[in-house]
Amino acid sequence: MTRNFILCTSLFFLSFSNIFAQNQTLREHGISIGILPVGSNNAITDVEGVMVGHTTLVEGDSIRTGATAIVPFDGNVFQLKVPAAIYAGNGFGKLAGFTQVEELGNLETPIVLTNTLNVASGINALVQHTLSQAGNEDVRSVNAVVGETNDGYLNDIRGQHVREEHVLQAINSASGGKVNQGNVGAGTGTRCFRYKGGIGTSSRKVEIDGQNYTVGVLVQANFGGVLQIKGLPIGEMLKDYQKDSDGSCMMVVATDAPLDSRNLKRLAKRAMLGLARTGGIASNGSGDYVIAFSTAENLRVPYQSESVYLEQVVLRNSAVSPLFLGCIEATEEAIYNALFVAEDMKGFRGSVPALPEEEVLRLLNQHGLDR
Repeated sequence: MTRNFILCTSLFFLSFSNIFAQNQTLREHGISIGILPVGSNNAITDVEGVMVGHTTLVEGDSIRTGATAIVPFDGNVFQLKVPAAIYAGNGFGKLAGFTQVEELGNLETPIVLTNTLNVASGINALVQHTLSQAGNEDVRSVNAVVGETNDGYLNDIRGQHVREEHVLQAINSASGGKVNQGNVGAGTGTRCFRYKGGIGTSSRKVEIDGQNYTVGVLVQANFGGVLQIKGLPIGEMLKDYQKDSDGSCMMVVATDAPLDSRNLKRLAKRAMLGLARTGGIASNGSGDYVIAFSTAENLRVPYQSESVYLEQVVLRNSAVSPLFLGCIEATEEAIYNALFVAEDMKGFRGSVPALPEEEVLRLLNQHGLDR
């Protein structure tokens, strides 16, 4: 019995480690993107307070899906709302909570990413999470923000396998530090540039008037186009592209810079430039959304206040350009990270290969772009 227990335990941990094994990111191969420095984890969690959690569902030969939660800070987001904005690069998608964020300019729940037919599970989980928090006993309305992409090639999407408990697990397990990327969470069953896509993240540090700020981006990469890296037309060179390939990309941008919702909307728009740098084309059937928020403590909006006035100090328009560049670079690298870390996957309707990493690195080396 002891021997069987040890064997079963060993197999469990082997399976667990395989699921979360991480390939090298582009930067870990010694190849940098852009000119700005990255944070210590090169992840959205480099923005102080931001946490990320995943629930990954890989079962049998047809379930390849999951949920990813991005939590702005460790606390009650409903009671201390953060400034936020959403930009739709192409609106073929089902982003719940869009209009209230646009109207009021703030975010009152964590952000959940999942698949197209499980948005309702994400909403219900966020409502449950919010109502259960201490201090929210009298809350009667919750604007849950849930984004999605369609993972219906690798995943039996009609089975709606992501349940409320899976989303709550992603929220409750969210943490700072290193973020698992590739075939995890909401990126488990995604495809990108005809290769295996997934979750990717990156960050940039900027200085504005002597103050240091961070911009972090997390993507759920599930879109098409003609892949290029550092300007090199990889897709053309490998003769592996489809000009009208549909899909979607959810992009979440976080910063600790004091930006109001108007300038967060401007920041969100720049993420689309990062997507374009990778060769993404925001095709007709692509839901390309950017959710941007600021964690600056002086900008948090209390749910209730004795004063009818709200005093805030924010950056001027003329000061935000470094953040724009940081957002572009971090979005571009986050997409590459999703591709480089993702692995081959066989699922519901077939198989999707990982990016041919060695061939891509060889091409970058040949053109002096491997640094």
